[in-house]
Amino acid sequence: MNGRNRAGIVERVKSGTVLGAEGYVFELERRGYIKAGPYVPEVVLDFPDAVRELHREFLRAGSDVMVALTYYAHREKLRHVGREGDLEAMNRRAVQIAREVALEGDALVAGNVCNTWAYDPDEPWAKDVVRAMYAEQLGWAVEEGVDFVISETNDYLGEALIALEVIRELGLPAMVTLAPTQPDRTRDGYSYVEACRILAAEGADIVGLNCDRGPQSFMPLIARIREAVDCAVAAQPVPYRTNATALTMQALRSETGQQAFPLALEPFGCTRFEMAQFALQARDLGVDYVGICCGAGPHHVRAMAEALGREVQASKYSPSMELHPMFRADVSTKDAMFLNTWNA
Repeated sequence: MNGRNRAGIVERVKSGTVLGAEGYVFELERRGYIKAGPYVPEVVLDFPDAVRELHREFLRAGSDVMVALTYYAHREKLRHVGREGDLEAMNRRAVQIAREVALEGDALVAGNVCNTWAYDPDEPWAKDVVRAMYAEQLGWAVEEGVDFVISETNDYLGEALIALEVIRELGLPAMVTLAPTQPDRTRDGYSYVEACRILAAEGADIVGLNCDRGPQSFMPLIARIREAVDCAVAAQPVPYRTNATALTMQALRSETGQQAFPLALEPFGCTRFEMAQFALQARDLGVDYVGICCGAGPHHVRAMAEALGREVQASKYSPSMELHPMFRADVSTKDAMFLNTWNA
């Protein structure tokens, strides 16, 4: 059972805002299941219950999509950690786990491909290599049952177009997003706006941006993309406080000037309230697929869902600070002695 009897992604973005949750790799690294550096999702085979649990937490928090954890589960990356022989098993198992949890609610299952680090616009052979990598990953994903495919974190328009071609050949809806790592252009020289126009013209059902930038430096680009294309638009920033000076999380520096990315980003993290505000701003801008990328936690997703007017499973445990002894309107005489310390 693959869920295709339910409303698909194209129908869902037409009928209302779809909420997406990603950031599996960062979150599972924090939990001790993925090695920082290669960021290969070995956890899918080594600790499948950890993947299942995070899917379930995102589902309870309100995510409409379970994204199979196949980010970097491609031949190039697996070779680096000596697990190329696990390529098929890892990709199939990732979809199986995502589908299993999706069926616990009303979520769709997304296959996933990403930047390969093998693409080179100046090397004709590289296109064939990348195409073969995408074809084998997505071939297994289709056999295991996905509702649509997300091609994401694309640095090159050329690589994104290869992914889109493969997805369309497989007959699946395509969401293609670019990584806004550079100030205003892809690495092969297209403005992000023009790149999204081209992707839309080539048949992508949803286009947009994901990763690298936090809400503040993300929104101006998304606004221009929304104005430029007629198809659905996706916006999935990282939950970090990037700005006009430090456009990306990779540019963030500590007080002593050290690079915070990727292991010391905590001081720059967005609160749940900031991500809730982003969700509202994106929806009001006309963004159809509102999400969150590297660094996301279920608390961010729940806050975003509730900001969009939803009551989700995890809303049962949303904060009720009026029940805290120090935040009650009628602080007891016994507890009042703590107020000066709490409010200092």
